[in-house]
Amino acid sequence: MSTFQLTVSEKLAVITLDRGRSNPINHQMVKELQEAIANLESDDNIGGVILTGKEGFFTSGVDLIEAYGYDREQSKQFWNDFLTLQATLASFKKPLVAAISGHSPAGGCVLAICCDYRVMVEGNFIIGLNEIPVGIVVPDFIFSLYAFWLGERKAYQNLLEGRLFNVDDAHASGLIDEVCMQDNLLATAEKKIRTYMKLNPVTWSQSKLNLRRELIAKFKPNQTNTLNIMIEQWWAPETRQGLEMIIQNLKSKSTANVK
Repeated sequence: MSTFQLTVSEKLAVITLDRGRSNPINHQMVKELQEAIANLESDDNIGGVILTGKEGFFTSGVDLIEAYGYDREQSKQFWNDFLTLQATLASFKKPLVAAISGHSPAGGCVLAICCDYRVMVEGNFIIGLNEIPVGIVVPDFIFSLYAFWLGERKAYQNLLEGRLFNVDDAHASGLIDEVCMQDNLLATAEKKIRTYMKLNPVTWSQSKLNLRRELIAKFKPNQTNTLNIMIEQWWAPETRQGLEMIIQNLKSKSTANVK
């Protein structure tokens, strides 16, 4: 796998996102994560999974620079696969903990809220769903996933505003469950997940799926209508214009960091 590192110790798998400085999500990462999660779920030698990033970034979300260059068919396939990955993570029957190592906006936040528990490092970092200001239509499944943790009222308000939380506010709102120092991130996440792994795996897994039954049911196997709406808005002239401005800003920052 070229977009992340996978390590296993005492039945615990750790997926460390590793794509560039900020771990932006492209189609390759989506496909590789989908394959890895499916394999880990069916592997009897794996009892739980930690999903983490690198210092400073969990993931910056969808790689807008690459995704902007996809043609319509590539865009449709990317968003379809990304929605499928979200459903796969949300319905993962084993313990799944996010060790959020830094910034986690948009798609990064989506990956995190699929997990059972979220530990985030302290510092000047952000997390939240800002898709609407960017021009991305939010599927109802994502709203349900967000509301699962925040409650419908807060999820509704925060989604429409595209609010990004700082670490303290994210903790207070329930978007994340625990805050720790960078050096203790993986140890803190491992301590939590191993408390899950000590419990009877059949009882734990079935209970998790029972508690998430309504949420999981929100993801429809046929995403044609949702995808058509998303793609039309993604290719709308005003969205493309807004994306161009965002991309220019991202490229300017990248150039400034190189100098």
